[in-house]
Amino acid sequence: MEVLLDPRTVNSRKVLAGLKLVGADYTVKKYDYFQAEQKSPEFVAINPNAAFPALKDGDFVLWESNAILQYAAEKVGNINAYPTDLKVRADINRWLLWESSSWFGSCYVYLVENCVKPLLGDTTDETILANEEENFHKLASILDNRLENSKFLSGNQPTIADVAVAAPMHLHSWAKLPLGDHPNLIRWMTKDIESCSWWKETHIGEGFTLSE
Repeated sequence: MEVLLDPRTVNSRKVLAGLKLVGADYTVKKYDYFQAEQKSPEFVAINPNAAFPALKDGDFVLWESNAILQYAAEKVGNINAYPTDLKVRADINRWLLWESSSWFGSCYVYLVENCVKPLLGDTTDETILANEEENFHKLASILDNRLENSKFLSGNQPTIADVAVAAPMHLHSWAKLPLGDHPNLIRWMTKDIESCSWWKETHIGEGFTLSE
């Protein structure tokens, strides 16, 4: 499998961490998000959404980061990261859909305003952040409640659901995500997720710097 991405972006990092979690063999073709290479004719021919990442497995092409996580886990047969029990798998799929439809967008507001804009010399818009705060706390409370009695989202070991939901938070300190009222979410992210090898090995630092 070959993944085409910029490892500094949320969904690219998600896929790299997920591939490491499931134990998949893969190669990486890097593009530069800040040079808009996702909009190049070469990349758009692979992913018409002009967004990272994409996956090529022989003649098969797949985009949408959470679909890539599911495919990779299925391909290598990792039933710990993506259990086959019907209810557990439905629960994981639920978190994947929720991350894509709700959680990513809320976290992304903070990422853009507190990370991307300052990096590009633009000004943080405090009004945009204030308008998002209520929604963020609603969503974070859903996670906090789930994690009150569960080490990970779907049990006592990490699954691709944890990878997906953690990814939009990957620069949580720099993005200034307002996590203070959500202790279980803080514990999960800073102690459980950030101690995992697959997370450490795909580390992105402040300034969108790579660890490699």
